[in-house]
Amino acid sequence: MMPDAVQPSTQADSVAALPWWHGASIYQIYPRSFLDSNGDGIGDLKGITQRLDHVAALNVDAIWLSPFFTSPMQDFGYDVSDYRGVDPIFGTLDDFDALVARAHALGLRIIIDQVWSHTSDQHAWFGESRQNRRNDKADWYVWADPKPDGTPPSNWQSVFGGPAWTWDARRQQYYLHNFLTSQPDLNLHNPAVQEAILGVARFWLERGVDGFRIDAINFAMHDPQLRDNPPASGNHKRTRPFDFQNRIHNMSHPDIPLFLERVAGVMNLYPDRFTVAEVGGDNAIAEMHEFTAGNRRLNSAYGFNFLYAEQLDARTVADALAEWPDTPGTGWPSWAFSNHDAPRAASRWHGGHDHDDYARLIMLLLVALRGNIFLYYGEELGLTQAEIGFDDLQDPEAIANWPLTLGRDGARTPMPWVAAAPGAGFSTGKPWLPLGADHAARAVDVQRDDPGSMLHWTQMLMALRRSQPALRHGNVEVAVAQGNTLVLCRSWAGQRLVCAFNLGAEPCAVDLPACTILAQHGGATPSLLPAYSGLIARCA
Repeated sequence: MMPDAVQPSTQADSVAALPWWHGASIYQIYPRSFLDSNGDGIGDLKGITQRLDHVAALNVDAIWLSPFFTSPMQDFGYDVSDYRGVDPIFGTLDDFDALVARAHALGLRIIIDQVWSHTSDQHAWFGESRQNRRNDKADWYVWADPKPDGTPPSNWQSVFGGPAWTWDARRQQYYLHNFLTSQPDLNLHNPAVQEAILGVARFWLERGVDGFRIDAINFAMHDPQLRDNPPASGNHKRTRPFDFQNRIHNMSHPDIPLFLERVAGVMNLYPDRFTVAEVGGDNAIAEMHEFTAGNRRLNSAYGFNFLYAEQLDARTVADALAEWPDTPGTGWPSWAFSNHDAPRAASRWHGGHDHDDYARLIMLLLVALRGNIFLYYGEELGLTQAEIGFDDLQDPEAIANWPLTLGRDGARTPMPWVAAAPGAGFSTGKPWLPLGADHAARAVDVQRDDPGSMLHWTQMLMALRRSQPALRHGNVEVAVAQGNTLVLCRSWAGQRLVCAFNLGAEPCAVDLPACTILAQHGGATPSLLPAYSGLIARCA
C-alpha cells in the first residue's frame, strides 16, 4: 500500500534539516582542460571563472576542482610541492579567491582536492627530510634501511609499476612511494605530519572552500613493521607488478580512521563543510564504511564500482547500491561514472549501440542513484573518449604501460566551447592535449542552441533531481535487477518514485504501478522498456 501523501511543508522541513551536500550533484573540473585564458594551451583558474555561468546553468550544487597547487607536474598536480600555493600555470591565490567569490555568488560550492598520502619530491619538506637522519623532518617521510643484501626493505610494488622503494644516497636509505618515484609517501603516523596536514586544511577552509575530496586516503599509512605483501589470489586482471600482490601492508592501516577523526574535528569548526574520500583497492567497500562511520569521520566516500567497470548491467548497479544500506551509523555514498582516472563511461559501455543515445540513458540512471553524484566535465556534452597517439601522451602511467593503458589522457582532453573557433574555443594556442576528433561538433555553443541536445537533457535531469526530495535524499529499494532490467523505488517523506531502466538491446516488459512520468528516454512506458530506455516517474 502506498503511504499517504504528506503536506509540502513537512517535506520542506525534513529537507531543510539535511546538510547541503546530502544528495548533491557535483561537477568535476580538471583545470588543465577546462578553459585557457592566456593562450599557453593549458586551462587555468581565470578560465574556470569565466565559464562558471555554464556550470551554474547545469543545476548542479558544487564544483570539485582537481589539483591546481604548485607542482612539477610529473603527475599533473597530484605531486604537490607547495600545499598552500597555486601553480603559476593556473594563476595565483588571488585568482583562486576570485573563483570562489564568483562561484558563491552563483550559488555554487567549491570542493578542492587534497593529496595527503604523498608529496612531490620537490616539496621543501622532502628536501629537508632527505638531507640526513637527524634533521627536524627526518621522520616526515617513510624511510627504511635496506635488507642485508642491499635490496629494498619489503616487496611492495608501486601503482605505476616497479618497486615502491627508491634508494637515496644522502641518507643511505630507501624511501617509500606508492605511486611515482617522484611522489614520496608522507609518514602520517608522525603526529607532527598530521598537524602540518591539518594546518593545510585550515588554510583552504579560511579561504572559503566548502569541502575536500581526499585523494588516495587509504595509502596514507603503512605497516611500520614493513612486512611483505602476500601474493594475490584469484584470476583478476594483472597488467602491473602491483596487481600480483594482496596489498595489506603498504596501505589500509587501521589507524587511518583515527586520523580522519582529527580531520573531521577541524572541519566541524567551519559550518557546512563537506568531505569525500577516494578509496580504491580490493577492500574498498569495508574501508569506505570505516572512513564514513557515524558522525565523527568523513561525510562520504566513493570507489571504483563504475569507474573501472567494463560493462554496465542491472546487477552491477544493484550490488553497488546494496553496499550502502540505509541503516544507523552507515555513511553516505558518492558515485561517479567517469572521472580523470577512467575512460569516459559512454565510450566504455555503449558497445555497438549509438553512443549519444546511450549517454542519455546513463545520465538518467546517474540522477536516480541514492547518494551524491559526480558529473565529469564534458559528460553534459556527451564527449567521447578521445584516441590519443603515443607521441601526444602526457600521462606517465599511460606512457609506462603502453599499450595496456587506462586511457587517462583520452578522458582529459580540452573542453570544446565554440565549434568554429580555433581549438574549439578552449585556447588560442596549441592545447596541451589534442581535442577528440568529434568534440568540436559537440561544443557548448552548438548544444546550447539545440533544445534536443545532450546539454539540455543534462540540465533538465539535474533540475529534476534537485526538485525531487525522493531522488536527492530518499531511500532506495531494488525492485528488479535481472539481466539488463533494473527497477528502483525511491522514497522520502511520503513521496515515492519509480526509476526503471533497460540497459540492453532486447526490449523487456515491466509492470510498474500507476505513475506520472517525470523523465523518459527511448520510448519507455510503465509496461514496456524498449532497448536502451528508461524512465523516472512519480507514483500515484
